Amino acid sequence: MSKLQQTPSQTVGPYFAYGLTPTQYGYDFKSLFNPLMAQPHAQGEHIRITGQIFDGAGQSVGDAMIEISQPDASGQPITSVLDAEAKGFAGFGRCGTGTLGQHHFVFDTVKPGIAAPGQAPFITVCVTMRGLLVHTFTRIYFDDEAAANSQDAVLSSVPAERRATLLAKREMTGAGPVYRFDIHMQDSRHGNETVFFDL
Repeated sequence: MSKLQQTPSQTVGPYFAYGLTPTQYGYDFKSLFNPLMAQPHAQGEHIRITGQIFDGAGQSVGDAMIEISQPDASGQPITSVLDAEAKGFAGFGRCGTGTLGQHHFVFDTVKPGIAAPGQAPFITVCVTMRGLLVHTFTRIYFDDEAAANSQDAVLSSVPAERRATLLAKREMTGAGPVYRFDIHMQDSRHGNETVFFDL
């Protein structure tokens, strides 16, 4: 008679890799979503977003998964598979932190347009990782959009001293514009806790 063993906790990060980012981690089946969100023919400025997740001890997290969603370069959401295929832009991406050096995540996308009057361009971010019973949400704003950022109601609702935790920093590289956005789960030697939103 076989003995049944305890089922692993569903909050343990490595299981995300198998179920949700299998291609990235070398498993035998295809990921539904991946970090390459924009095909070469997608309209708009092609950008790369990269960063790390840091825990409260200031250590980079190697078993987290990041999901991002955004409108296209004209501010329109992607509403169907056909829409995504026609535009060459998925509007949604998923990346684990366990396969790149120093536990980075990387997304190749286009810079989002303004989705509604009074908003700045932004990307919605969902973080899933070990120790989180419920995933957390934040936003990426862009540090080169100062005028639009100053008018954004959500960003303006954040205390001024904490807004910098939502700004991705632009750098021009030989491969094009790269925005750096680190996520801090708590205050640590690497930076202040990122602002998270209650959705």
